[in-house]
Amino acid sequence: MSDAPVVTWRTEAPGITVVTLARPPANALGLPILEGLDAAIDAAQAAGDVKAMVITSALDGFFAAGADIKHMSTITAESFMAYGDTMRAVNDRLAASPWISIAAVDGLALGGGLELAMACTLRVAGPKAKLGLPEVKLGLIPGAGGTQRLPQLVGRGRALDIMLTARQVRADEALAIGLVDRLADGDVEKAALELAAELVTASLPAQLAVVRTVDAAFEMPLEQGFAYEAKQEQGLFEDGEAAEGIAAFIAKRPPNFA
Repeated sequence: MSDAPVVTWRTEAPGITVVTLARPPANALGLPILEGLDAAIDAAQAAGDVKAMVITSALDGFFAAGADIKHMSTITAESFMAYGDTMRAVNDRLAASPWISIAAVDGLALGGGLELAMACTLRVAGPKAKLGLPEVKLGLIPGAGGTQRLPQLVGRGRALDIMLTARQVRADEALAIGLVDRLADGDVEKAALELAAELVTASLPAQLAVVRTVDAAFEMPLEQGFAYEAKQEQGLFEDGEAAEGIAAFIAKRPPNFA
């Protein structure tokens, strides 16, 4: 068995980190990948200069095909709970990270694999992408955020259709219903990196504030959401990068964001 790490990361360009999953045959989300993702997030936080993170796969035909079913078949109820807690913690940590994350999905993203992709800020799908949450075929439900994040992306009815039928959604439908945000004609990692390069030219504090306020739209009454939006805007003007952005606009020069 190869001793090569199943999760690696590299700095692709200033501010852009690429995290690659490589656990044959299908990137099952067992402890090796989960611990590797934790380590990649640790490294990005330690670097302190990451503005965009692309999560991709080195395996042809797979982003991540779900939880480690073989592992699940050998563990106790207590161990199953601990395993689920670990998956949820990694996804929640990724979702709360202080950068924009992009899942580059080409091939199967099923079960926990799709839950990982949905924990990212954005998703880019390649032509071979197939996405789904087939847990009902195992007598389970999506338990690492799937039942919560999928309805926020595609709505209640479509989310139920996908989860209750356990079907696989192809890339074109995934784009149409909002499950993915962009389609790549060919190389999905290249397309995700192009998006990352576009993102890092803007103000990261402002981008993260956009994410927070959009998420608040799903959690707060409208008037409370308006108040939260105003508070975020004021904070960016007083303590964010708005002064540089405004000065650069007046001077007709590119902004020098941190």
